[in-house]
Amino acid sequence: MRAHEAGALHADISNQGPAWLRTPEDVNSLVPALWPRSVTRGADGALAVAGLSVRDIAAEFGTPVYVLDEADLRSRCRDFRAAFPTEDVFYAGKAFLCRAVVRMIAEEGLHLDVCSGGELATALSAGMPPERIGFHGNNKSIRELTRALDAGVGRIIVDSFTEIDRLTALARERGVRPRVLVRVTVGVEAHTHEFIATAHEDQKFGFSLAGGAAANAAFKILDEGVLELRGLHSHIGSQIFDASGFEVSARRVLALQAQIRDARGVELPELDLGGGFGIAYTTQDDPATPQDLAKRLRKIVDSECAAENLAVPHLSIEPGRAIVGPAVFTLYEVGTVKDLDGIRTYVSVDGGMSDNIRTALYDASYSATLASRASAAQPLLARVVGKHCESGDIVVKDEFLPADVQPGDLVAVPGTGAYCRSMASNYNHVPRPPVIAVRDGQARLIVRRETEDDLLALDVG
Repeated sequence: MRAHEAGALHADISNQGPAWLRTPEDVNSLVPALWPRSVTRGADGALAVAGLSVRDIAAEFGTPVYVLDEADLRSRCRDFRAAFPTEDVFYAGKAFLCRAVVRMIAEEGLHLDVCSGGELATALSAGMPPERIGFHGNNKSIRELTRALDAGVGRIIVDSFTEIDRLTALARERGVRPRVLVRVTVGVEAHTHEFIATAHEDQKFGFSLAGGAAANAAFKILDEGVLELRGLHSHIGSQIFDASGFEVSARRVLALQAQIRDARGVELPELDLGGGFGIAYTTQDDPATPQDLAKRLRKIVDSECAAENLAVPHLSIEPGRAIVGPAVFTLYEVGTVKDLDGIRTYVSVDGGMSDNIRTALYDASYSATLASRASAAQPLLARVVGKHCESGDIVVKDEFLPADVQPGDLVAVPGTGAYCRSMASNYNHVPRPPVIAVRDGQARLIVRRETEDDLLALDVG
């Protein structure tokens, strides 16, 4: 779409994507739900995070760069702790993990779930108390299980009969009794992308409830008496906005808890309802607050426990991306602008699918804004793309940017804290970007930028 054609659509911009800022006076047009809480637009038109201009960030650290608002991350931890004061709140290590973030969430009183030996190693090296770690995964190796036992990991979420056998043998050898949860596949169809829906029957995670495998797994653990079965775990997916799925999941998993009580005389003391709560990537997303989620989940559990004559178990939740996702934005530099007359304008930045694969992988939607200055130019409907040799290398599918966007401009994409750096690759031998944490106007490097020397160091041929 040409600039003059886009002008007629300007009145509808607020309904189609994040507000595009036309003048420095439009500071309040930044949609709060999309950005870390300290992000503002300064008098010079440039975005600032915690008082630090993105121009200064780009000058010191280069681009692309993931920018973490530390105060925002910590405040989201506190929001969930305040909403769930008696429950265990697990930070999702797979969303984004580094030692600095481990220390932040540990200081804020959160637990941590990991799903690989590498994530466990990162957590332990940063001083996370092992009793506050939950270990997930559908194919934990003997080495990973051994390390978890030796470290004293607080909960191991068992996912297969093979894993139960492995863990039982290892526990016997060591004379320990690890605490475990059984992951239950409850058959709930979450309203999310099929690749991140994890509770329907045809997928790799957990023990089927409908087929009886979940009950048999619990009976096996109880009868053998080597592992300490603490409770059940259910996770219906990720980027979830609709609480109705949790209601169905809780009803089914608590019915299994009652079945276990009736069959073995054991009332399990814990229940992990998972989470995967959604965040706002565009103005079309309307995530619930932690307080609202807590109210809904407690009502669901209290009601179902009463119906099954069960004591209310100690609850755990896993907010997933909801803590780190909104606390980070990615800062890029524009390299080329290509106007395809009558089709669209492509704004190419110096990153792409190597630092954010989610658009290509999940058809995820993102927002973007011109970050280094304000502009009075007419809005232009553009596609923000990366530098990689794939036509699917898209960062933001459709977004309004000023028609005078040009090489050298900085563009910021919010909501990139979850799964962007953790799923980053070296496609086309592009080094992965750094992560910086900004607080009180000061930036510090928490994950350094990869270099070509790093790439070559792994090549032993």
